[in-house]
Amino acid sequence: MRLYKVFAIWVLFFASTSLHADEYVVKLLTTASNGETMVFEPGFLKVSVGDTVIFEPADASHNAESFFSPSPDANFLTELGDTVSVQMTHEGVYLYKCTPHFLLGMVGIIQVGKPINKAEALSLWGASKSALVMNQDRMDGYLDQIE
Repeated sequence: MRLYKVFAIWVLFFASTSLHADEYVVKLLTTASNGETMVFEPGFLKVSVGDTVIFEPADASHNAESFFSPSPDANFLTELGDTVSVQMTHEGVYLYKCTPHFLLGMVGIIQVGKPINKAEALSLWGASKSALVMNQDRMDGYLDQIE
């Protein structure tokens, strides 16, 4: 009987956790509705651990690749042109880019739960920013949204 109670509590816990997971769509756009070019929409996204982010490219020239994450096993890389779902399993800040359009400033941030690695993300971006030839201030605006 005791084993049954433990199992029932375990099932209820995991069922309730999965029922509360949300899905978010990030569009990978050559030109956004506001006229910005080479942009993720939204560029900053705050989600909870367990939520799913769906990367939806507008065409075959875009992908999403993390270049900073809370843990090496939390990194992601989507194929060019493919719509891909990524479950966010680690709390912290993720910096990501469109691999072919990074130099054009096609960058974004996902904050999962608390920004436990914010200082490291800021430091890494400070060293990387000069590589961009366009939209150099875009990531700064996203970084300001982390809380």
